[in-house]
Amino acid sequence: MSGKRVVITGVPGVGKTTVIEASMKRLAEENIPYKAVNFGSCMFDTAKAEGFVEDRDQMRTLDKDIQKKLQKLAAQRIGAMEGNIIVDTHASVKTPAGYLPGLPEWVLTELHPDTIVLVETDEDQILLRRIGDESRKRDAEGSRSIVEHQQMNRAFAAAYAMMTGCTVQIVRNENFLLDHAIDAMVTVLR
Repeated sequence: MSGKRVVITGVPGVGKTTVIEASMKRLAEENIPYKAVNFGSCMFDTAKAEGFVEDRDQMRTLDKDIQKKLQKLAAQRIGAMEGNIIVDTHASVKTPAGYLPGLPEWVLTELHPDTIVLVETDEDQILLRRIGDESRKRDAEGSRSIVEHQQMNRAFAAAYAMMTGCTVQIVRNENFLLDHAIDAMVTVLR
C-alpha cells in the first residue's frame, strides 16, 4: 500500500465534505493528489444492490449486523486503493440502539489510517446548517444531542488511535472562517 491514509470525520452538518473538497483542490495545485472516498457511499452502494435500502438516510435504521457486514465490505474496497486517500466518514453513527462505531476494528484493520481528523464546530452552527439543508432527511436533534455526538466522536477517535497508533487532529470549521479550516486541513494532509 502506498500513499497516505487520512480518515476525516464529523457529525452531520459540520461541513466536513466542504472542507475536504476545498483542501483537495488546494493540494492539487501543489501537485499533492488525493482521492476522496465517502465510506457511507461505498456502504450505500452495497446496501442498495442487496435491497436493504432505497435511500442513504435509511442506512442508520438497518440492523447492526447488516451494518457491520456493509462496513467490512466497504473497508476492503477502500483498503485496496492506491495513492493518497481521504476517507470521508463518521467516527460514530447514532442509531436507535445507541452509538455504533463508524470505524470498528475490522474497518481500521483494512484502512490502516495514518491520521484521523475530527471536523468540529459549535452545536448552534451545526443546528442552523442542518435546518438549511433541504437535500437530506435528517433526524430532528437539539443542540445538546449534537454536543453529545461530538463528545462521543472524540472518545471513539481516541480509541481508534489506541488501536492503530495513528494520530488524531481536530479541525474547527467555524461559520465565515472556512479558509482557516482549509489551511488546517491542508497542513494535516501534506
